[in-house]
Amino acid sequence: MADHVLITDVALRDGLQDEPVTLPGAEKLRLARGLVDAGLTSLEVGSFVNPAKVPQMADTEDVISGLAGIPAAAHALVFNERGAYRAIDSGARHVRLVVSASDGHSKANAGLDTARALDRLGKTAEVLVGAGIGLEACIATAFVCPFDGDTDPSRTAEVADRLIALGARVVHLADTIGAAGPSQVARSVTAVRDRNPAHPLGLHLHNTYGMASATVLRALQLGITRFDAALGGIGGCPFAPGASGNIATDDLVNLLHREGISTGIDVVKLAAVREQLATLLGHRLPSALAAIPAVPAAFAGR
Repeated sequence: MADHVLITDVALRDGLQDEPVTLPGAEKLRLARGLVDAGLTSLEVGSFVNPAKVPQMADTEDVISGLAGIPAAAHALVFNERGAYRAIDSGARHVRLVVSASDGHSKANAGLDTARALDRLGKTAEVLVGAGIGLEACIATAFVCPFDGDTDPSRTAEVADRLIALGARVVHLADTIGAAGPSQVARSVTAVRDRNPAHPLGLHLHNTYGMASATVLRALQLGITRFDAALGGIGGCPFAPGASGNIATDDLVNLLHREGISTGIDVVKLAAVREQLATLLGHRLPSALAAIPAVPAAFAGR
């Protein structure tokens, strides 16, 4: 099992996109800087999507430019060529392409089936790579789709093949509605690995049915060392019925530290940023640690 794990906090994108409150850009920047100060080295801070469909992401250009020079990778999502040019114009250096493994979610999310969405991403990737942008990819509904049911592991592996061929340095498999169990995730990870044994993989887990922590432990046994999480456990997908919050960054850090795995994240500072987020959103956050008045001293600096 690994002795260090890389966590990408996605609260500023996946978390905020499903919140009824739209935070001002200045508050997003304050939260991002707080996360970096707590030790996060990778953040997902926005998406270049139609602001009419996801108004919470309308200021992604400003957020990206406002984070220029921070000692962390600030990722943004891109779905098409138009989004690629917006990313370039904003000064983005790290981008994730997104495609759904299932046709049902792809049509709801991108307006195209998976095959056509992948074809469209070809030119998008070419534009981004040509601009020198670090390219990653995320496969939505990699395990379960709210419209089509379980996703065959071979289908997820085929989509991963295409994304790797487009230049994605890392491929993240997403449990978009949080319905997959540890064994199901393991089968899909194995299917992708069998075809691309040396390629870095990550997991993007939602915690709808409370299985995300168990899935993390199973994934660690498989050698996965990259995980997405959202501060406080917020999140969801406007185009995936039933999706709820991500595994919480604070809960994930606590789990990993308890297992003796380093993250480089200061839990006391992280808790302070979590409280700022709760105040801004005006409601209690889903994470287990959010219900604890103070972080136990024994966890400090772990």
